[in-house]
Amino acid sequence: MISTWRRRKAGKNHRPSDLEVTIPTHFRCPISLDLMKDPVTLSTGITYDRENIEAWIDAGNYTCPVTSQALRSVELIPNHAIRKMIQDWCVENRSYGIERIPTPRVPVTAIEVMEILSDIMDATRREDESKCKDLVMNLQVKGKESERNKNCIRANGAGGTLAAVFNAFAVAVSSEKHMGVLEVILSALTLMFPLDAEAGSSLGSPDSLRCMVWFLKSGDLSARRNAVLAMKEILSLDNEYVCVLERIEGGKEALLKLIKVPICPTSTNASLMVIYYMVSSSSSSSSSSLTLTGIDKIRSEFADMGLVSLLVEEILVDSEKSLCEKALGVLDGICNSEEARQKAYNHALTIPVIVKKILRVSDMATEFSVSIIWKLCKNEKRDDGGVLVEALQVGAFQKLLLLLQVGCGEKTKEKASEVLKLLNLNRDKCECIDSMDLKEIKRPF
Repeated sequence: MISTWRRRKAGKNHRPSDLEVTIPTHFRCPISLDLMKDPVTLSTGITYDRENIEAWIDAGNYTCPVTSQALRSVELIPNHAIRKMIQDWCVENRSYGIERIPTPRVPVTAIEVMEILSDIMDATRREDESKCKDLVMNLQVKGKESERNKNCIRANGAGGTLAAVFNAFAVAVSSEKHMGVLEVILSALTLMFPLDAEAGSSLGSPDSLRCMVWFLKSGDLSARRNAVLAMKEILSLDNEYVCVLERIEGGKEALLKLIKVPICPTSTNASLMVIYYMVSSSSSSSSSSLTLTGIDKIRSEFADMGLVSLLVEEILVDSEKSLCEKALGVLDGICNSEEARQKAYNHALTIPVIVKKILRVSDMATEFSVSIIWKLCKNEKRDDGGVLVEALQVGAFQKLLLLLQVGCGEKTKEKASEVLKLLNLNRDKCECIDSMDLKEIKRPF
């Protein structure tokens, strides 16, 4: 709690009364007892600092902290008189190191948000691109002012409205006519995540996704980042949108380019997540119109584009935890395809890099790594057991034994055990175990 400021002047002696300035009691928030930065008054007539009283109300308290009276209204009225007095007092005492408190911005209200969204819809119906663009930018500015504003805007349906407006202009797009307003809407939408199902249905339409792919291929860095973030959000809502995205020409190539030529870690992570949704076996659920054959086709196409070597050489060799987990997830998904497995077999770094990730990055990375090795080993078709021998040579046997010792999920345990059996059949083909490596491992039985 700050109740005084001291003026420091080296080499001089001052009486305490010359060195201290006390905050007037009526300038302090009754909750924190600190100097109020944004004084607001409740219906009971007591003034508090906005941040503190909002936290009090958000916690479910509907009484005045000072008087304990029930609040007839939770509306917070800015106390401009007290705020001006505090600012004047700060200026008068600036020699004590007190900085003037800036005039606070008035938080956006639900009514104001609803009016802006209504105006945006009206401008969209008139196809008034300029007006719609200005209104969306105004809403975005307000959302960036504070977390409270952003939550208020989100809570009053901005995500669904902006998604519907984006789709409306995307349907009407001709010769890139509306790309300017679409880019602004897409930027504002990134503040509204997570989106609900209704907003997702608008953004997941063929026209909307086609515009996002256009941004991925031709937009500036910001537009490309926002587009891939929106794609990730949409595909996380429903696997049905994978089917829509898969049909859009140039979509897969654009996603791969974001990994090959990264613009920022956020966009790389998002691009990997989009690809993961596209190649994941979960997309083959009964609720999805994308068949298993269709998913296998997507996996094969990504493999032909060089995704396996890209992941192994550019991402997995040296990357931070989050990026590594996503890359392993993508590789695990794509290895359900025979074409992708063949690419993995042919790449010299695949087995060494994947084995190295076991018990090294995270539990999730270990699960993906074991799954990848399991898929590669159980589908090995060469008589010489090439991939199995290679796995033995880089220490897979020891790693998997250790994994079973320290513990893992049931599915991972089953896969690790199966791989160990396959490896054991090929142990005579190479020297893979130094007895010193396992002397500290205790038997689980």
